[in-house]
Formats: sequence, structure tokens, C-alpha cells
Amino acid sequence: MWIHAVVSLWMAAGPPQDDLLRLYAETRRFHSGHPVAPKVSRDGAAAFFLRAGPKSATQSLFMTDLSTGQTREVLSPEALLAGAKEQLTAAEAARLERQRISARGFTAFSLSKDGQKLAVTLGGRLYLVTRPEMKVTPLHTGDTPVDPQFSPDGASVAYARAGDVYAVDLASNRERRITRGGTDAVSHGLAEFVAQEEMDRFSGYWWSPDSKRIAFEEADNRPLEPFTIVDPMHPEQSGNVFPYPRAGRANAVVRLGIAGASGSGAPVWAQWDAAKYPYLTTVRWSEGAPLTILVMNRAQSEEALLRVDPATGKTTPLLTETSGHWLNLDQSFPLWKKDGSGFFWKTARNGGAEIELRDATGALTASWVPPTLHPESPTGYDDAAGALYFTAAPDPTRRQPYRVLKGGAPEALSLGDAQPATVEAELEPEAGVLVVTSRTLRTPLATSVSRARDLQKLADLPTVAIPPPITPTTEIRAVGPEPRLWVALTRPRQLQAGKKYPVLLEVYGGPTWQLVTHTQDPLRQWYADQGFIVVSVDNRGTPARGSDWEKPIHHDFSKVIVEDQVAGLKALAAQVPELDLQRVGVHGWSFGGYLSALAVMERPDVFKAAAAGAPVVDWRDYDTFYTERYLGVPGQNPAGYDQSSLLTWAPRLERPLLIIHGTADDNVYFFHSLKLADALFRAGRPYRFLPLSNFTHMVPEPLVTERLHQSIADFFRQTL
Repeated sequence: MWIHAVVSLWMAAGPPQDDLLRLYAETRRFHSGHPVAPKVSRDGAAAFFLRAGPKSATQSLFMTDLSTGQTREVLSPEALLAGAKEQLTAAEAARLERQRISARGFTAFSLSKDGQKLAVTLGGRLYLVTRPEMKVTPLHTGDTPVDPQFSPDGASVAYARAGDVYAVDLASNRERRITRGGTDAVSHGLAEFVAQEEMDRFSGYWWSPDSKRIAFEEADNRPLEPFTIVDPMHPEQSGNVFPYPRAGRANAVVRLGIAGASGSGAPVWAQWDAAKYPYLTTVRWSEGAPLTILVMNRAQSEEALLRVDPATGKTTPLLTETSGHWLNLDQSFPLWKKDGSGFFWKTARNGGAEIELRDATGALTASWVPPTLHPESPTGYDDAAGALYFTAAPDPTRRQPYRVLKGGAPEALSLGDAQPATVEAELEPEAGVLVVTSRTLRTPLATSVSRARDLQKLADLPTVAIPPPITPTTEIRAVGPEPRLWVALTRPRQLQAGKKYPVLLEVYGGPTWQLVTHTQDPLRQWYADQGFIVVSVDNRGTPARGSDWEKPIHHDFSKVIVEDQVAGLKALAAQVPELDLQRVGVHGWSFGGYLSALAVMERPDVFKAAAAGAPVVDWRDYDTFYTERYLGVPGQNPAGYDQSSLLTWAPRLERPLLIIHGTADDNVYFFHSLKLADALFRAGRPYRFLPLSNFTHMVPEPLVTERLHQSIADFFRQTL
């Protein structure tokens, strides 16, 4: 019997004792203990990385000697804190949230150009680590330096703090101020919210190659609405205020200044038509290349790549791109050659992602990688060999590294994976090595360093991660008529022949992300072993299949994503008779939470229950850069916003719905779910609501992670 209640928290007979789920939670999804953020020194002698213990979230700094393969711990947070507790400011915690980093201790490090020095922050302090002795020196800075970066000559480390850009001279260990006048509201050197959350740009300043200047972003957040997050469990405490740009409303006003690295003199301001191109999306100032910026119009249908004269601020157009729908942003481009003779550029004007080479004026020289290969980010360019390394999707479910020489055909690089894999790679061109991280459906993460020219492995970066105690049964198929839908299918390990099983459809469905990839997911198997068949479908709008596949979601999220989920389910059921399509539940988080709620409201004939985690409820309440890219500005597409809003569909709910949301979420704010709860209550529709007290968009605490998935599984056991 369905309970008519606004809030219903339940456990059937107490939480089941489940070692797999507990281990999944305690190991941060089996990721704790894997090498993180590896970097190789230019001399090719050493690889540095961060790593936590197998059941820890606190990361230390490690080094692997690439000549011997030996690894040692360089520095631990415990050694620096000496018993003190690590404290994060609200701004620091928010920045880690933007990067989806749940670890603590050392969360990033900077490596000097010569590879002889490293910089790390901890507890609001900045530290210098010097090779080969690995001597640690506390640097004399003000409080909470953010985003430390070495100058190219290695003489200074710059950082942002207290609204401005500063640098510390390493010889004298003295701090100097680079910019002036910055405040919390008008900051210098920090990326604004949409840059961090949606543009994949986390830095707000850039050294010149000669170390004599610093370009910096000024972000005026005063036009934005102040959103306040309070902890409902502690009403005696004040809230944290964040400026937030809702769709159709004001953005931060951003401009780019160029300051002398000595800190003297007034900055020079880059000049471009900011009224036409208000978004500063990308800044590049690399060795041998000019200061280059990419700016976009608000609709993200037009962009201009500009060369900036740092002495005058005058800009010169290198190229423009336009689209009838939207332009995808890739922070890897432009990728300049070291001699400044040209740059690699990614375009989609021929129906899909394509990498081309342009000369120093922006004129097209040649296409290097065709759209048919679906190239993604470049791994790097080897100037000496004239070779471009990149990753691509030979089919949407996997990622493969490639190499291409001028005038040649792209060559797939075999790195020992016997099974289809999802591979990430990074080239250190001076050292001539590739850092490769791969995973498959059957094997967890593994990171290694290989020579780029012949792919000979130099070392495995050692993991101390606990491997999943089970091997998932997940398989991947393409189903239905052309264009076929890619689906993932996970059966219970104790499958009973001839038995029909309820289906859990795990969804995301939004642009920029896929669920159907060759990546091991033990949690999917845990859900299957609760007595379900777990299915995922990558619908139209997801990446790696070209423009025609992505664009049907333009101006309306409500139609094709649900249509494709239903079509994928039905096509798979025609092949897998164990699927009981009379008992289908749907669950997801973020965009997947939105899709879960939408699906159960829009197609109650197919979906019998839904668990919606952190759902975007009304897209007018989500941020500008993401939302307007796909739906346009609300005033120009009110019908699309109405049709895509869960508030429009709420009165039609007739199936069980569980809403889950963290009260401290600063990506999809908690009031989204409150608005949905209010609309359902007023419409007389029953639902369940599970608030996660003081949690953000991520849920890293092991006990809460465990209880969350037990509650979701219990909900579907009751309703299916």
C-alpha cells in the first residue's frame, strides 16, 4: 500500500549486512588508494602523484623513480599538520566541490617547469618541496593561498588570496602583491562560478612564458543573486552566501587584465566586444605563443578566438565559429606549437568533432583528425616528432589513445588492453612519455608511464586500492534500429533461469556525460544482486556520436531523452526475456535525478517508480552557462522551459516517487526539491522525501553512502 506522506523515512527490518556496499562506501567507490593527478618531470626521471590509503580520504604526495620503478612517499599531511586539524574555508570547500574532489590532505600540487620544485597547500599554508633532497620549506604568504602556480623560470610561485593575485619570491621567501583592489565581490585571479562549474576552467590567472607578466581575470559578482546555504541541523549558525547566476538573469561581469609580475604599475585591460561576447571561456599563454583568449556570446552559438597584445590590450581575431544550435567547449584548445607557427583547433562545423591545424594568423592549414573518429581532448603535441597525441571514441562506449603525424592517418595506440577500455592519457613532450590511466568492465583503474615513441612501459604507478571483491556481470550492447542505442546490462550473479526480474533503469541522460562505457561499476552489480536487472541507456543528447545525435535536445529536454530510454528498454527486452517491463523503476542523480522524475511523470505506463537524487526541477533556477546553452534564454523560449520543468508535470504523478537531496547542495540547490515537494503536495500527489542533512551535491561520508543505497534498494523492493 502506497503511503500518502510528505516525508517517509523507512527501513524494512533494519539495514542488511552487506559487505560489498560497505566496502564500496568505505573506499570511496573503490577509488581510494589509486594514484591521482600524476605528473612527470621534464627530465623524465620521476613521476609524482597523490594517493590516499585504501580506506582513507587523506592524500599524500608520492614519487616513482622511472629508472628503477621504486616509489616512495615524499610528503604527508600528518607531517605538516603535526597533530593539528585541517580546516577549510567555505570558499576552499566550494572550489573542491566544483572540481568534484572529495579527498582531503593534498588535493593538488604544482610542478615547476624544470621539474625540480613542487608546491602544495594544506591548512591555509603554502609549502615548497625541492628535489632531490625533497626538502620542505614553508613559504611566507598570507592566509589561504589558492591555485599556486610556478612562474616558468621557477623563481616565484603565484596564487590568489583575499581577492587579489600575489607571488612569493623563492630566493628571499618574501610575498609581493601583483594586483590591487580585489574584494570578495570583485575578485582578481579567481575563476567565477560558471567557469568552474560549467566551463571546466578552474584558474583565474596565467603567467607569461617569460615570467614577466601575469594575465588575470577580474570577476565582478555584484550583479548576481546572493544565495544563502544554512545547516538546518544548526539554526544557531549563520549561513554561507554564494553569488549564483540563474538562467535568464545576470552573470558575473568578467574582464582580463595584464599586470607586471613585479607588482608595479597599473594593469593593461584586454579589449574585446564584451557586450557581444560576455563569456571569457579560455585563456592560453603558452611557451612560444601569444596570449590567446576564447570568448563566447551568451547563447553560446558564436565564439571568437582572439590574439591579445599584452602591452596595449588590443585584440586581433584569429577565427570565429558559429552554430545554429550551440558550440561545445573544450579547454584543451587552442593547442599552440612551441615555435608559435600555428595551433591545433577543434571544430564541429562538418557534423562532428574534428581537429585541424591553423597557422599563426588563424588560417586553416589542414585537417588532422576527421569527425568520423570522434576525437576528444588532445593528449599533447610532440614538437620534435611532429606528432599529435589524442583520445577518441571509435565507438561511444570506449576511449582509445591515438597518434597522428602531418599528412598521415591517425594510428590507434595499443597499450596492452585485451578488452575494450576507457583510456585517459597525458603526454609529457620534453620527457617523451605518456601517462596512461585505463579501466574496463572487468578491471579497475590502472595507471602507468610508457615511452611515447615505442609505447614501452617504464613503470606502473602503484595502487594500494582494495579491489572489488566481485566481478560485475555487466555487458554492453547496441540495440534497436539505426541509429542504434547503446545500453549496459547487469544481471544478478545468482540469475535463475526462466525467471522474470524487475528492472532498475539507472539514468543520467544529459549532455556531456555517458553511463554506457567500458568502466567497471561494482555498485551496479550490488543493485543487481538485490534482485533486479540493472540497465542504462545513452539517449540522444549524450556525447561521442556527432552533432546530429547531440542536437535533438535543443530547446526542450522533455521529449527525446524519455523517448530514447523507453525505446532502449523495449529493444533490449526483445533480446533479454528476463526483463520484466511491467516492473521498471528508474533512478539517477543530478540530471539523472531530473530524468528519473520526468520519466515517471511523463510515462507512468512504462515506469512504475522513481528515485530522483538532487534533481533540477525548474531550469529557470539552474545556472546560465549550462542551461542557456541547451534551452536558450528563458524569455526567448518560455514554452521550452515550461515543457522541460518538473513543476509542469508534477500534477500528473501517479507512481511512487522518492526525492533525495542534500541540504547544502550549491550546484543544484536544495530549494529545487522543496519546489517539487510543494507542487506535488498542492496537487494532492503522494511522494517520499529523503533530505541529506548538510550534504552537498556529493555524498562522500561512508555511512551515509551505505544508508543511501540501502534506502533506494528498499524503496524499489517495496514498489516493484
